[in-house]
Amino acid sequence: MSLSLRAATEEMQDQLRFEHALSELSLRFVHLPPEEVDNEIESSMQRVCEAMGLDRATLAKYDENQRAFELTHRWAGPGVEAMPALVPDEQIPWIATKIGKSEYVQFSTLDDYPEEAARDRQTTRDVVKAKSGTILPLIAGGRVFGAIAFDAMTAERQWSALDTQRLQLVAQVFANALARKRYDENLRDAYAQIKKLKDKLETENFYLREEIKVEYQHREVIGQSERIRRVLKSAEQVAVTDSTVMLQGETGTGKELIARAIHDMSRRKDRLMVKVNCAALPSTLVESELFGREKGAYTGALTREMGRFEVANGSTLFLDEIGELPLELQAKLLRVLQEGEFERLGSSKTIKVDVRVIVATSRDLKLMVQDGKFREDLFYRISVFPIYIPPLRDRREDIPMLVWHFVREIGRRMGRNVDDVRSSTMKAFQSYSWPGNVRELRNVIERHLITNSSPIFEADLSGMESAPSTKGRSLESVEQNHIREVLKSCGGRIRGIGGAAGVLGLKPSTLESRMKKLGIPRHG
Repeated sequence: MSLSLRAATEEMQDQLRFEHALSELSLRFVHLPPEEVDNEIESSMQRVCEAMGLDRATLAKYDENQRAFELTHRWAGPGVEAMPALVPDEQIPWIATKIGKSEYVQFSTLDDYPEEAARDRQTTRDVVKAKSGTILPLIAGGRVFGAIAFDAMTAERQWSALDTQRLQLVAQVFANALARKRYDENLRDAYAQIKKLKDKLETENFYLREEIKVEYQHREVIGQSERIRRVLKSAEQVAVTDSTVMLQGETGTGKELIARAIHDMSRRKDRLMVKVNCAALPSTLVESELFGREKGAYTGALTREMGRFEVANGSTLFLDEIGELPLELQAKLLRVLQEGEFERLGSSKTIKVDVRVIVATSRDLKLMVQDGKFREDLFYRISVFPIYIPPLRDRREDIPMLVWHFVREIGRRMGRNVDDVRSSTMKAFQSYSWPGNVRELRNVIERHLITNSSPIFEADLSGMESAPSTKGRSLESVEQNHIREVLKSCGGRIRGIGGAAGVLGLKPSTLESRMKKLGIPRHG
């Protein structure tokens, strides 16, 4: 075999080996997880350089904001100086223009640079320090997003057409791999975002379903007394701000209704108002309910769940019976109010939220502060704008309007038409002290509508004991007495038809929790 034929044969075999290696490389990237692409690129850069007798390979992505090539992948042989981490356009203006046009740059000596590339020649000599090099654009989807450079550092090198072709193929394999990685990462981010939005929507829908289960007896505040007018005026004034509001009043006065009125008049009205009854939650679950939890945060936490603060992001969070919040969680609540951030239970990642908080209480928080049961700093933080909701006995002039509202609303739901209210009934209603306030009034009306089918509504209050004077007594004491009275009238029964929970308009678990905290035994 002649020398020329042998050389041609060896060159062909070498070409086949390279093409085989390139095919394997391409196939490897196709099946490679995104997180392993970067390492594989650098390993492949080393194999290519060693196979072709090159000293260094550098891959850079183009940063539009900095107008520079930012190094992302590198390989350099022993003792070979690495490329700078950032090469601005102004240092290589001619090369940057060529790459931007999807053209490659190649030089065997620095003298190969044309006259208009004097700045590029200087950078190559003083900064890049390469004697010969090939710089190829990285192209994906018809767009140049970076470049890859292969350099000879110790001696000048003549580039053959085969060398150039091989490096162009390698550059395209790397460009495709990086493009696929970016696509996969974007897809994962998109899936993560979709899942996050889906979880948030499902959580919001869950809370919405729970809210729908509760019968909101009136969506508007009923009454024209001066006291209720002042409440509504205050609600209107504070609604347009993001200030924290504290609603104070006895159980059943309509604190949640006022909270909803504030939310509905605020800039957040298009989002669902989220509610948490601090008195209805076991102390062990309050933290995860408010702030969420990570999977495995505690025994039984099988999934990650968002807390109410996350669900209420961009909306309003109503914390009912704030006085029941465990002391150890009050500091965490204070931080959210002050800084708008918290961590899920079992996580160290800080979550930032934009939540408007409205709190309500039937307890004397000032007294609780004195007794060390409520943080003083938290008290001052939540009482930025306090609104006192008067008990029904202090706005008796509103009772006729409320009676007619409930008679019509409940009667319509029952398919009943009520034409009139007996005057003696109205007088009795206005004389009764209503320790359970509006909620008790509604429940009494509903009970009598069930038992009386006459078109004229009447009710017998003779069996209901009027509560003793509440003047000078704490809200907690009034609530405690009222629950005792209702339990007594229900024969100590809490659940089921005729139970105290139904009379008070509470969930049985909520009533039991309140009884425990108020020290009321089950027998009343």
